[in-house]
Amino acid sequence: MLNTVITGSDTTLPPLLIAHGLYGSARNWGVIAKRLSDTRRVLAVDMRNHGLSPSKTSHTYQNLADDLAQVIAAHGGVADVVGHSMGGKAAMVLALTRGERVRRVLVGDIAPVSYEHSQQRFIDAMRMVDLSAVATRGDADRQLAAAVPEDGVRAFLLQSLDIKEKKWRLNLDVLEEFMPQIVGWPAIEGQFDGPALFLSGAQSDYVLPAHRPYIKSLFPNAKFAKIPGAGHWLHADKPREFEDTIRAFLNVA
Repeated sequence: MLNTVITGSDTTLPPLLIAHGLYGSARNWGVIAKRLSDTRRVLAVDMRNHGLSPSKTSHTYQNLADDLAQVIAAHGGVADVVGHSMGGKAAMVLALTRGERVRRVLVGDIAPVSYEHSQQRFIDAMRMVDLSAVATRGDADRQLAAAVPEDGVRAFLLQSLDIKEKKWRLNLDVLEEFMPQIVGWPAIEGQFDGPALFLSGAQSDYVLPAHRPYIKSLFPNAKFAKIPGAGHWLHADKPREFEDTIRAFLNVA
């Protein structure tokens, strides 16, 4: 079972399940999860090979979707699902293959397509950190800076560093092995007829107008929206706007 951070209490609404992106964890979503827990129970998970969840030898989107289905089954059987990036693809596969587990799905800045970019450079950068010389987060930050000049990206990656244990809470070997599948999209059939919102950052190019016909073929009731001033990390760039959009879409009886 995935490590799951639970906030809030059961209400008449189904629980909200949050699935983070690559190299992330439930803790990245702590503030948003806590705020959204005023109306329902919120389940923020560490995906497999991330955070405190088990390390596995496989990391396909069907694996991730099955993991999410198991969490939902343990918490009432049906949930609203929010997924960002890798978590968004997992949420889509969950809705398409286990639709009985999903009431509504919000997909954060990702499309059901294969992307050409790779996230390998971040694995390489994390491996270059001499963990034996790391006593503080600042030590690791200074080492990462040469390969990852973006302050925000370094701060994000460092949330997965266990300073005390001197290890990354990421299964870098398996994530590297399955990178083609992570940036890809599985051959999958079926439809999810429930409400679906594809929410993008206005400054991101991950979800393009050209993707919409295929999205609609899988999610006939899909709606599309953008958050002004936000990039791919829309929940970090514009957290209040992101939260407001979630509430407007999900808090429907």
